[in-house]
Amino acid sequence: MLVLRGVKVGGMMSSDFRIRGTRTGFSIENIMTHEVGVLASVGAGKGPRVGRYTVNIHDLEEVGAAAITRAIEDADVVLIDELGPMELYSSRFIESVRVALNSRKHILGTLHKRASHPLILQVKSNPRSVIINVTNESRDELSASIVKRILGVV
Repeated sequence: MLVLRGVKVGGMMSSDFRIRGTRTGFSIENIMTHEVGVLASVGAGKGPRVGRYTVNIHDLEEVGAAAITRAIEDADVVLIDELGPMELYSSRFIESVRVALNSRKHILGTLHKRASHPLILQVKSNPRSVIINVTNESRDELSASIVKRILGVV
């Protein structure tokens, strides 16, 4: 579990993985348990497609959705990275995000800029939501700003 000055952070993170410098997929990690799964990859078998990637619904649900559910139970802040087209193929993932949104927990998440799924629209229209657009210029300062904001409200 990630702890920032006594604040427990749980949830899930995604990142890309590369072979010889070429992105071939995305992993998903439960930041409390460090369990890692494959979110999507090029050339994978069955599953929904997003661009050239095939989404791995099993790992998305067993690692990603489970991480959100556990964070709601055991953490002060729920991290959801990211809420985008790949993740929105899983009804279990969507439900775990809805439960988090309806909880009293603080949520730190990333939204896919162009996605227009009803869940993303719900997040954007929620009066509790603070939407920060990340740019190349603001990227470096954002982490410190977000940590200060979280520590100030928890």
